[in-house]
Amino acid sequence: MSRKTAHPEVLFICTGNYYRSRFSEALFNHLAIENGSSWRAFSRGVAIHMAPPGLSLHTQTALRERGIDLALTTTERQPLTVVDLERATHRIALKGAEHRPMMQRDFPLWEERVDYWNFHDLDRATAAEMIPTLAKHVTDYFESLASPASEQTDT
Repeated sequence: MSRKTAHPEVLFICTGNYYRSRFSEALFNHLAIENGSSWRAFSRGVAIHMAPPGLSLHTQTALRERGIDLALTTTERQPLTVVDLERATHRIALKGAEHRPMMQRDFPLWEERVDYWNFHDLDRATAAEMIPTLAKHVTDYFESLASPASEQTDT
């Protein structure tokens, strides 16, 4: 059974729901509000125990530098659930090589229903290297969804 909300939603998935997914969520929501779009984003982690509590300082800094309200992301890390996967209109895992095996292990029925991007965590790229590229990708993705022809839901 799929739960749909009043507006279409993008789910950003990463490991700890601490850095990449929360940045993507806040940026996407900022763009949606700024452009009067009905789209919204939320984020979750497939292994939140692997990250510290709170929000990455890199994410906080990047959002503040862009004038994006920190309230546009969740206040604390959230674990991914089947309900989240059902709720989302689109599902994006931020690094295929990292997250596909976790999805296969924990949510095998959903593995093929997730789009996999390729954005490294801090173990492979600095925030200064990764965040601008991720920001451009999220912005381009938002623009592709927010066109009038895309203002619809799918599963």
